[in-house]
Amino acid sequence: MDLSNRTVFIVGGTSGIGRELARRFTAAGSAVAVGGRSAEALSELSDEGIGTFGIDVTDGASVARARDAVLVRYPELDTVVIMSGVMLLEDLRDPVHFEAAQTTIDTNLVGTIRVVDAFTPHLVQRGAGTFVTVTSGIAFLPFPPMPTYAASKAAVHAYSEALRAQLDGTGVSVVELVPPAVATAGQEKVNPQALPLDDFAAEVMQLLSQNPTPDEVLVERVLALRWAERDGTYDDLVAKRSQALAMLPSRQG
Repeated sequence: MDLSNRTVFIVGGTSGIGRELARRFTAAGSAVAVGGRSAEALSELSDEGIGTFGIDVTDGASVARARDAVLVRYPELDTVVIMSGVMLLEDLRDPVHFEAAQTTIDTNLVGTIRVVDAFTPHLVQRGAGTFVTVTSGIAFLPFPPMPTYAASKAAVHAYSEALRAQLDGTGVSVVELVPPAVATAGQEKVNPQALPLDDFAAEVMQLLSQNPTPDEVLVERVLALRWAERDGTYDDLVAKRSQALAMLPSRQG
C-alpha cells in the first residue's frame, strides 16, 4: 500500500491507536479524516488539519449521515479504517454483566458491520480501495476478565475473512490489523508491559507499506498470541492470563 497518496477515513480515531495512525497517515502524505463521538477530540484534530466528522457506530442513522458527509468532502475516499471499540471487564458469575456484553457486541462487532455496509457500495463502485478492520491478539488468545471483548474481536476476525472472500475480484481489499496490548490510556491500566504506542504505530505503518499489503497486519509482539494454538502454547498462556481474574472487583479481598 502506498501510504503517500491515500484518502483515509478512520472511524474511532479520536484517541489511542486510531489517533496516532491518523497522524502518521497525514505525515506520510495521505488525506485523512477521522470520525468519532468526542467533540473536544474532533476539534483538536481539526486544528491539526485533519478532517473530522461526528459518528456513533451504534446508531445506523449516525453512520449513514457520516458516510454521506465524508463522501461529499472526500469523493476519492479509498481507505476506511474501523477502530471503534470498547473494552469492558465482566464477571460472568454476576448477571449484571449482560449490559456490558450487549454494549461490547453492538460497538465492536455490529458497529464494524454498520460501517462496512455503509462504505462498501462506494468502494466497489470505485473498483479499488481498502477496508482495515481492527481485531486484537485477544481474538486468538482470550483475556478472561474481558470475555465478550474477546468474543467480539474473534467475530470481527471471522467477518473480515468472509468479507475478503466476498469482495474478491472487486478491487477492494480487506486488511485486518491485530494489535497486542498497546500503551494507550485504556491498556496502561490493564497491562503495564503494553507495547509503547509509538513503537506499535511505526511497525504498523511499515507493514502497511509492504507490497502486497498482508491480509493480517501482525506486529512482532502479537505473534505469540496469534499463533498460540498452532505453537502448542495456548493452554499454558490462557492459564497464565486467567490469573488476571483477580482484578475483577468481586474477586478482590
